[in-house]
Amino acid sequence: MDKNNINSLNHKLDKLISLIERVLPEEIPEISFNDADAFLWQAERSFLKPVKVVNRVALDLLVGVDHIRDQLVKNTRQFSMGYAANNVLLWGARGMGKSSLVKAAHETINEELLQSGKTYRLKLIEIHREDIDSLPELLALISNLEHRFIIFCDDLSFDGDDASYKSLKSALDGGIEGRPNNVVFYATSNRRHLIPRDMMENEKATAINPSEATEEKVSLSDRFGLWLGFHKCSQEEYLAMVAGYIHHYNLDTKMEEWKKEALEWSITRGNRSGRVAWQYTQDLAGRLGHNLNFK
Repeated sequence: MDKNNINSLNHKLDKLISLIERVLPEEIPEISFNDADAFLWQAERSFLKPVKVVNRVALDLLVGVDHIRDQLVKNTRQFSMGYAANNVLLWGARGMGKSSLVKAAHETINEELLQSGKTYRLKLIEIHREDIDSLPELLALISNLEHRFIIFCDDLSFDGDDASYKSLKSALDGGIEGRPNNVVFYATSNRRHLIPRDMMENEKATAINPSEATEEKVSLSDRFGLWLGFHKCSQEEYLAMVAGYIHHYNLDTKMEEWKKEALEWSITRGNRSGRVAWQYTQDLAGRLGHNLNFK
């Protein structure tokens, strides 16, 4: 066989190998819980991806939610110590720090564990709303491990004929195996009952027995033993949030200057919230020539 034929054959073999590699399932690396304290559940691969740098705000920067903060930290601390703890639903006004509070509480408890000389860490796993159907598979993966896990779903809600809420109900405490002792479920939502009011009213109006029409879906929120409600903040609370950020990042500005700007900023957005306060602070810092980081 001459050199040209050999080169042609090698080229065809390389193409064939490339095609085979494309159709073969991707090799999934072994999960090591020592790599990080936070993970992202990738349902399509049945894999927990380590998140070594978590995008979060320090707990003391979450102003105006003191009572809620204390309840969540207390529940998380109990769970981290192996004591009884509740699943938690953080619901209410957008931009008020629901998901930030979950991540901050997780970090705070791990700092407490470190300072007390504990050798273990509390693990946080985020699961996307669209992957709720895979929750039983995730629980099977972690239920027999020595670590303790907070499974966190941000912006959880259900619409229309979505039946994936049944997987969540079963996983929380209704399945034959029940919720594993080393797992709690934290979720945030704009809806207290996780389904929109117009959907609830429509089911009541069209059902033979209106009192039972939405019972199954509404009962989902009952699986969360701790409900923490977030409401729109007052002007004073909003300004306190801005002041907290300015103080934390040592921004050189006078109160009479930033206060007027911050109020105008909230008016243009038609809302006062922790998120709006943070967005104004970023604008202010940029104009002052600063770069902000959450930590």
